[in-house]
Amino acid sequence: MTSRAALDDIHVPVRYKLAAMWTSVMFCYIYVDYFELYVPGKLRGMLDGLMLPLGPVSQTMLLGTAIMLALPSLMIFLSLMLKAPLARWLNIMFGVIYTAIQLLVVSKSGWIFYIAIGLLEAALTALIAWTAWNWPRQTRI
Repeated sequence: MTSRAALDDIHVPVRYKLAAMWTSVMFCYIYVDYFELYVPGKLRGMLDGLMLPLGPVSQTMLLGTAIMLALPSLMIFLSLMLKAPLARWLNIMFGVIYTAIQLLVVSKSGWIFYIAIGLLEAALTALIAWTAWNWPRQTRI
């Protein structure tokens, strides 16, 4: 009989888990936006200055979109650098907000790839909120 040794493993700090999940969310955003360019009519709409289904592109719309996409990438940094209580609450808040946004966006889409990756993004952001909510506390001696 041979015995198998347990795999060597380390404890991954919550901050690293949160940063890794936000990084995964950002990769999903990038890939979906890239693949979305292959949807018939998408490039025509872009050339015509339309952001469907929202309508004509404006500076305000693009600024809002830029901010909405910048926050998750900023959360990678903030999850690592902020004091634990603030990092926890920001991860809970933005995790819940981005889960809701993603579920709303997915409910409006008819393309299967967009729905699949959108549900993955929603699952990741929900997991971010759950992980931050369950952030371990230090025991006081």
